[in-house]
Amino acid sequence: MDWTDLIDAAFDVAGNSNSDTRAAALRTVEANVAPDERPVASTAGRHPDHFRKGVLVLTTHRLLFLKDGKPPVPVPLSAVTDATVSRSRLNGEVLLVVALTGSHRFEDVVKAEVFAEQLKAAARLARTAAQELPATPAAAPAAPAAPAASGAELLDQLERLAALHTAGALTAEEFSRAKQRLIG
Repeated sequence: MDWTDLIDAAFDVAGNSNSDTRAAALRTVEANVAPDERPVASTAGRHPDHFRKGVLVLTTHRLLFLKDGKPPVPVPLSAVTDATVSRSRLNGEVLLVVALTGSHRFEDVVKAEVFAEQLKAAARLARTAAQELPATPAAAPAAPAAPAASGAELLDQLERLAALHTAGALTAEEFSRAKQRLIG
């Protein structure tokens, strides 16, 4: 699957046949992808702030919400802690994505259950890849400590680590090591 196929499939699901809108969405995605980022899945949904549907694009690195050629709303997968689906009469299937960057709600999502499962699986893979960064050899000298962060930055970073640990993305040992690196 390439980016064109992914965008076309999502716009077909959304019922949007406007070729200019599709082309704008494709240009937006292609301009913002990382060199090793690949398409995973897509569906249609509506952000609560918008009346018409947009496109939810899941990549190997993040979740993007595209709407009318506007800049995408990105959610990094390594920060995603949960994705749940609920149903309501007014909003159809509602996808709630909880991430360290905040929570994101998408309404009237087509095949929300399937998409949520794909999102959770991709987020697990992203967190696993982040944890499997090459370790420094035991014989190598320790890296110099990072410059001291301000109190507010340090607190923010510690809160993020705690959230990752609580969500199960970090083991107790990984959490302890990361915390020690931050504190110095």
